[in-house]
Amino acid sequence: MGRWRPLVVLGTAQFLMVLDTSVMNVSISQLVKDFDTEVTAIQGVITLYTLVMAAFMITGGKLGDMFGRRRVFGVGLAVYAVGSALTAVAPVLWVLAVGWSVIEGFGAALVLPALAALVGGAYAGRDRAVAYGVIGGLAGAGIAVGPLLGGWLTTYATWRLVFAGEVVLVVAMLALLGWIAKDEPARVRERPRLDVVGTVLSAGGLALIVLGVLQSSSWGWLRPRNPPFTVLGFSPTVFVIAVGGVLLGFLRAWENRLARRRGAGVRGPEPLIRFSLFGVASLRSGLTMLLSQNLILLGLFFVIPLYLQVVQGFNAFQTGLRLLPVSVTMLLSAMSGPYLGRFASPRTVVRTALLVLLVAILWLLGTIEPHIDDLSFGFAMAVLGLGMGLLASQLGNVVQSSVGESERSEVGGLQYTAQNLGSSLGTALIGSLLIGALVTAFTSQIEDHPKISAAARAEAGTRMEAGVSFVSADQVRAGAEQAGLPPSEVDAVADSYAQAQLNALKAAILAAGGITLASLAFTRRLPTDRLTEKQP
Repeated sequence: MGRWRPLVVLGTAQFLMVLDTSVMNVSISQLVKDFDTEVTAIQGVITLYTLVMAAFMITGGKLGDMFGRRRVFGVGLAVYAVGSALTAVAPVLWVLAVGWSVIEGFGAALVLPALAALVGGAYAGRDRAVAYGVIGGLAGAGIAVGPLLGGWLTTYATWRLVFAGEVVLVVAMLALLGWIAKDEPARVRERPRLDVVGTVLSAGGLALIVLGVLQSSSWGWLRPRNPPFTVLGFSPTVFVIAVGGVLLGFLRAWENRLARRRGAGVRGPEPLIRFSLFGVASLRSGLTMLLSQNLILLGLFFVIPLYLQVVQGFNAFQTGLRLLPVSVTMLLSAMSGPYLGRFASPRTVVRTALLVLLVAILWLLGTIEPHIDDLSFGFAMAVLGLGMGLLASQLGNVVQSSVGESERSEVGGLQYTAQNLGSSLGTALIGSLLIGALVTAFTSQIEDHPKISAAARAEAGTRMEAGVSFVSADQVRAGAEQAGLPPSEVDAVADSYAQAQLNALKAAILAAGGITLASLAFTRRLPTDRLTEKQP
């Protein structure tokens, strides 16, 4: 049992890092009331958290290499606790943003890369695969349990208790930090110097890419919806992402220059990223699959709560209960997946996981009906968790085992950067597709409906031009009544919108299935060797 003690601390930290994001997502309505603000302001706070994490994840990994992973892990936890405490007592919105988005986000950027490297350093062979399976399962469990816990506390107490509880958990983890073996950075004559230019370029580039992707649903991709400004009449989304890509191009040129200078014996800062690592085929494939995994998972976890809350009318707690099967099966399959390594290679397990995900997505498509079949929906979610757990059981181990001990923190930064980018892309792409499909389906429904007049169609078109959001059919009914439509037309408009909702949800889930199918093409470079006791 002693050998698994480090995993208790590291696994709890992983669970914690994803828990409060899920809690925030289901507590938006209450946060709006508590801070007397608008939904867009709370969404901005959540977006800022993602931006800070994405911007500083690679830097966090490099700091672990420079000063020791356990030390940086502990410092990151302490920073995270300060942010949680400030969030728990935040009296106004800007304090919430500083505590949660900035301080907690930076703490997570220190913790996660060090966590990935510490797991790789503490275990080898099958033990390492089991450990990464547990870490991946706990990450998924945090995403699934968050809505349940957050919904219950928000409904019956206050969301602030979640963040107060996080402070207590962090204090306990810091007290048990000695369970993790102490590591020391390589001793060198020259004191390590952080690559400040690389840090600025990577933070700026990643932040702009994530910002553009996250805001695409409200700004629009090309045709402007409601952006703060336009570029030559177009939405700024693509331009913001392009500037981020240019900064990352400058980053690559700068890092290669630093590497050449150090190779020639010129003193200077250590490169933030060694781009030569991307020449390792298994690492490249593993990072791509991690991005894809989070893209699919977060895309579905954007669509499914909308179906449960907006279409079915469930509250946050009821929604969380229906997401529990994902949490249970994901954790179990993530832990048992490594044992499949005795009979199958990581590439085989990952391909099997993607096929299981396809089955789950097709099953989910069959459950998107006006009245939910809880049993069928529960089984579909359980199969979804099974597939996600099998992916989680392999990918962390594949990425960390692709490199040597000295590169683990750096690769940990890349690992969680890929996951954050996947999360952002999943929410933004699937969200944009959902809204686009809703507009198309609703327009088609009312155009062909004999009970809807030309005036009602024109009014609906005007309102859609002003902006579209995924609201309940009852809200559409109320809007139609306020517009003075006769009862028969009100019913026709509401029914058409309800059907368009279901069609849009199915289109978004089908898109996640297409991404899953396309991901099979990136598994070719995954390892084909079975797992041995001592070797990864």
